Amino acid sequence: QVQLVESGGGLVQPGGSLRLSCAASGSIFSINHMGWYRQAPGKQRELVAVITSGGSTVYADSVKGRFTISRDNTKNTVYLQMNSLKPEDTAVYYCKAPINGYVYWGQGTQVTVSS
Repeated sequence: QVQLVESGGGLVQPGGSLRLSCAASGSIFSINHMGWYRQAPGKQRELVAVITSGGSTVYADSVKGRFTISRDNTKNTVYLQMNSLKPEDTAVYYCKAPINGYVYWGQGTQVTVSS
């Protein structure tokens, strides 16, 4: 059974850093782009960053220059390095990927930025 499992969330002070990981497991034949999304309380889920299988990236304007998405195709894993975190970055972060022709979401990991 294919699944995506995130890790790396937690509580961090403003200006701090966190690194999220999302690993795909199961019988995987193809993974196209992989992305990170987030959902804050009372708000819609929004795109944070996407990376293609070739390494091209797209970022939301709100995180450009602070967040970096990367992937290790040998491990079917995508990462999100988050620097200079702000309270408005507080949200549940989800990874998403089309695997074997189906779209999968991870279970989410909480990121809280607070002093």
